[in-house]
Amino acid sequence: MSTEPDQGYSAAAEVGAVRARRTWRENVWRGLKKAPYTAWFGLIVIAFYMLVAIFAPILAPYGESEVFDIPYAPWSDEFKFGTDQLGRDMLSRLIYGARNTIGIAVATTLLSFVIGGGLGVLTSIQRGWFDQLISRFVDILMAIPSLIFALMLLSIFGSTILNLIIIIAILDATRVFRLTRAVSMNVVVMDYVEAAKLRGEGLAWVMRKEILPNIMPPLVAEFGLRFCFVFLTIASLSFLGVGIQPPTADWGSMVRENATLITYGDITPLLPAAAIALLTVAVNFVVDWFLHKTSGLRDEH
Repeated sequence: MSTEPDQGYSAAAEVGAVRARRTWRENVWRGLKKAPYTAWFGLIVIAFYMLVAIFAPILAPYGESEVFDIPYAPWSDEFKFGTDQLGRDMLSRLIYGARNTIGIAVATTLLSFVIGGGLGVLTSIQRGWFDQLISRFVDILMAIPSLIFALMLLSIFGSTILNLIIIIAILDATRVFRLTRAVSMNVVVMDYVEAAKLRGEGLAWVMRKEILPNIMPPLVAEFGLRFCFVFLTIASLSFLGVGIQPPTADWGSMVRENATLITYGDITPLLPAAAIALLTVAVNFVVDWFLHKTSGLRDEH
């Protein structure tokens, strides 16, 4: 029995896949070349932060919690940004703080999108009592100020990293749910979704194949914005003393622990605050550019 047709089909499929990948790369590069300077600035800053977070143990001159006998040491060749109140190197704490603060914020945002996005798509399909039940529960959670609610829950259950991720993710999932449900409602009434249901496709298949691909642009943009809010929330909670707990390095707690230096004209406490602000601005630049590209508006020249 000859296998030449099968081999020919496999070769053609491989060539088609290679061409599709090449076309995708060309489209991505073409889009990046047309990106404004603010988007490039944001992408470069985000890439820099990611590299610092990934290679923190290599880049940091000292350990995350390594203590020296010189508290509040001035800036020097040995301690580039001085030391904190316990004698820990501030530069090393800043580098490790990137890994901890950003890593926890990304994990929290992903979990909030899994919860809120999944429920949003599900309620847009199911409707009825299930939609009403979830929507009213979300309304109750959104009526309570998130920061105050998070403070209360962390005081009750303890300020562990796992509790921090779960509590903030659930509170932030309410916003994700509202957006996902709103955009999904416009998709579930389309003919191709009805056709998939008539073919007998399962609920999970319809959600994954028909709805999610058509609502991804607003969700990706919302992911960037939600990351900024989660990132700032974690830093705020750490500044208040109920977020990431010592000896884990965190930018919010670093501002609180060294705030007294500002009265002596030392700008060291402003370094973690500047790191927080810079990442927030960079992510917003990229989100603005992505929203403009996916909105269908033409660039003005």
